[in-house]
Amino acid sequence: MADTVGDFLIDRLYAWGVRRIFGYPGDGINGVLGALQRAEGKIDFVQVRHEEMAAFMASAHAKFTGELGVCMATSGPGASHLITGLYDARMDHMPVLAICGQQARAALGGHYQQELDLPALYKDVAGAFAQQASVPAQVRHIVDRAVRIAVSERKVTAIILPNDLQDLEYQPPGRKHGTLHSGVGYTPPRLVPYPDDLQRAADVLNAGKKVAILVGAGALAATDEVISVAEKLGAGVAKALLGKAALPDDLPWVTGSIGLLGTKPSYELMMGCDTLLMIGSGFPYSEFLPKEGDARGVQIDLKADMLSLRYPMEVNLVGDSAETLRALLPLLEQKSDRSWRKRIEGWMDDWWKTLEKRALATSVAGVNPQRTVWELSTRVPANAIVTSDSGSVANWYARDLKVKRGMHCSLSGGLASMGAAVPYAIAAKFAFPERPVIALVGDGAMQMNNMAELITVAKYWKEWTSPHWICMVLNNQDLNQVTWE
Repeated sequence: MADTVGDFLIDRLYAWGVRRIFGYPGDGINGVLGALQRAEGKIDFVQVRHEEMAAFMASAHAKFTGELGVCMATSGPGASHLITGLYDARMDHMPVLAICGQQARAALGGHYQQELDLPALYKDVAGAFAQQASVPAQVRHIVDRAVRIAVSERKVTAIILPNDLQDLEYQPPGRKHGTLHSGVGYTPPRLVPYPDDLQRAADVLNAGKKVAILVGAGALAATDEVISVAEKLGAGVAKALLGKAALPDDLPWVTGSIGLLGTKPSYELMMGCDTLLMIGSGFPYSEFLPKEGDARGVQIDLKADMLSLRYPMEVNLVGDSAETLRALLPLLEQKSDRSWRKRIEGWMDDWWKTLEKRALATSVAGVNPQRTVWELSTRVPANAIVTSDSGSVANWYARDLKVKRGMHCSLSGGLASMGAAVPYAIAAKFAFPERPVIALVGDGAMQMNNMAELITVAKYWKEWTSPHWICMVLNNQDLNQVTWE
């Protein structure tokens, strides 16, 4: 039997390093599912209970591994169900590829059953690249561009395949005018600012007497570098929620989360500093940053469109966080006056006592939810992966969970969607089957769309190296965050 377009797609994804696809079957994507079966395990297919969960899992896979996340759905409602999870990836700058089916080419434009204008539907969430294939020879460059754009630009891309096209014999592009001959492969560059710009940044930081650092997801792979810079500058470090695992919370000058769910020391750090260094963060709430004009600013980010967006920075550096900090470190002067650092550590001593008092307070309506996460902090292994849903549970995750070095943690950040904790935890377990995984979920999110995915856990848990997959549901019989609001 000749290879079909579906067979070629799977082989090409495999060549790009894809080893897992999260998805849900349907007749609009059957040609690709058949190819997956014929590929005999080259790429694992994780069948979820709902396409939205598949997209959340793809987003989480990208977050926890740094690899491309891939999700798949059938035509019509299957394709539209992916959208929320894809927006989660888009807003948190995660590389995710969506593959979805479409009705037969001859039916398009005929108001056919399950015929949606998918290129238009995906135009925003996958605006970097969303293409519908028309002929077999087109599929090669569509796959190559979709993957390369996703991983290089950290964006969502989409491939749309009419169902009749998937079963056609694959034909490579001919050597003639109007054809493309693309290839596989991408290696991220070493992205570091010019020396003059690094020196300008160092001059600002060296002049500061009270330096504050804010880290986000872009600093997750720069733990040692952030610690070295903070020690040299005598700085305190606050963490945006997506950067919660960037630094362990046992460091006495780490002030924890910032913002609506943040800590008092993080607020005091920002209001009292004279210099702000922001690293790999798109933290949205400017009111929790220094008042404009009160502090000089330096920002490091891979994406230029995120620079000087939340606070007017004096020096804006486009670069990889770890590489840029390593290049910046020799230019920084060791600060001998540690009075600012001592104030920060004093704030944190008081804050941990406050949190403990709150956690141990007796609740009149059952278990104090703060205590569940406070007690978890003393017991969670250093190699654990913890996911949180949105809602009041995110408050306790943000404040009470003490992150140890080596832990992974995440949640839906920019989108702040309910229903992400369980699919995130499932994706984490597939990526790291030997590590314990804990999902923190409110009863609202559990009822909305997380409960059915326990069936996915039941289906696959015996394949995992370790069976430790834990879901803690905080049942207050209320959409508690909304009640507070």
